[in-house]
Amino acid sequence: MKLAPRDNVAVALRPLRAGESLVLDGVPLTVDRDIAVGHKVAARPIASDEAIVKYLCPIGVATAPIAAGHHVHTHNVKSAYLPTYTLPAA
Repeated sequence: MKLAPRDNVAVALRPLRAGESLVLDGVPLTVDRDIAVGHKVAARPIASDEAIVKYLCPIGVATAPIAAGHHVHTHNVKSAYLPTYTLPAA
């Protein structure tokens, strides 16, 4: 489930299994590993150093490129809870 249209991650509403195919906003994705309920999955490719955006809020920064459908978690994101980042204009 994407919480806002400009988010680049979605939240798993059920356990997702490695290799599972999903369609999010009309885009087919393949899950890279098992993902637990409540964890994030990339809704589109995310570049290294790009903000991770959930519910229109930057919640972290990608530490490496993240492919669409891949798990977004502490292994590929660093915290960005400081109020210094703003979203670019739409």
